[in-house]
Amino acid sequence: MKIACLAPSQVPSTSANSIQVMKVCQSLAQIGHTVRLWLPGEQHHPWEQLAAHYGLTDHFDLTWLHTEPSLKRYDLSVKGVSAARKWGAEALYTWLPQAAWLAARIKLPALLELHDRPTGRLGPRLLRWFAASRTPHRLLFITQALRRVMVDEFAIRIPDEQAVIAPDGVDLERYQGLPGSDELRQQLSLPAGLLALYTGHLYAGRGMQVLEHLAHRLPEINFVWLGGRPADVEAWRQRAASQGLTNLQVLGFMENRLIPAYQSAADVLLMPYERVITTSSGGNTADICSPMKMFEYMAAGRAIISSDLPVLHEVLNDENAILLPPEEPPAWVEALQRLSTDPDLRCRLGSRARADVEQYTWQSRAERCLKDF
Repeated sequence: MKIACLAPSQVPSTSANSIQVMKVCQSLAQIGHTVRLWLPGEQHHPWEQLAAHYGLTDHFDLTWLHTEPSLKRYDLSVKGVSAARKWGAEALYTWLPQAAWLAARIKLPALLELHDRPTGRLGPRLLRWFAASRTPHRLLFITQALRRVMVDEFAIRIPDEQAVIAPDGVDLERYQGLPGSDELRQQLSLPAGLLALYTGHLYAGRGMQVLEHLAHRLPEINFVWLGGRPADVEAWRQRAASQGLTNLQVLGFMENRLIPAYQSAADVLLMPYERVITTSSGGNTADICSPMKMFEYMAAGRAIISSDLPVLHEVLNDENAILLPPEEPPAWVEALQRLSTDPDLRCRLGSRARADVEQYTWQSRAERCLKDF
């Protein structure tokens, strides 16, 4: 099938949404479809650069479209749907409700992937119109919680045959055949001794104060933070230096292709989300999120300590992670101390997480989204 993908993400960038879009498009190509992605932007970027940046192995075509920010993606939707039709697309896969609605209006089957609540006066209406369309269509929700929000908060009726629960995924093959953790640490210039790693952004809602507290209380453990915008990285480096936290390294952004090695070099992986999780666009997704790093952590087969948010129970449990209240830093200290002295527990948690993540590959996700479509 020829699948036209249309996304509002800036590519290349370090945002989670741009990484997710690129992984989705690759997975559609990997299961045998012809894929082209349309994006907002002014110039072409070489595939080799994008492949390294996003950790991609399978090629798909990309086209950038000029847009005006003041038009709030409506021009992107019109241009993208028009280009998809001219290309001969048999289906549109999009993250834009307005584009999905436009596709349905011209009888182009469409799949709309949803990560957050609809916004603005038109957002809920567009979803209702799309859900009621007679053109073949499907709504893809990253969590069960998000689907419930659409029904309970916005009264959007979604028949079961039109809905797919599609959590984010992971490229399992990138975590296979890696050297042991000791060798990885040597290759990556990481410290010896127990290593607790965090990957992701450093802005509000990510629980950085909890991680800072851990570094203060547990000087015998090495902490490494991977990711973040340059300004945030520099601010935290200065803060760590001013407080004498010699056991904390803030490494900043790394190309996605390197992430599996860093995560697999760790003993413990940390995910201290707060009760309010700020996204790159400013919204709060604490009750509906499906973090990509959760699946990456599980694929690494290392012990995970995570905030005990209700939505995360759709994937995590007491058998594959230690779940703790994000507002209780002493409990995090106690849990990490316990893991530091109990390698059997670390192994047990990591092995169960690795087994449980088998069902969450990007390719199996793509197959599930398109089944019988």
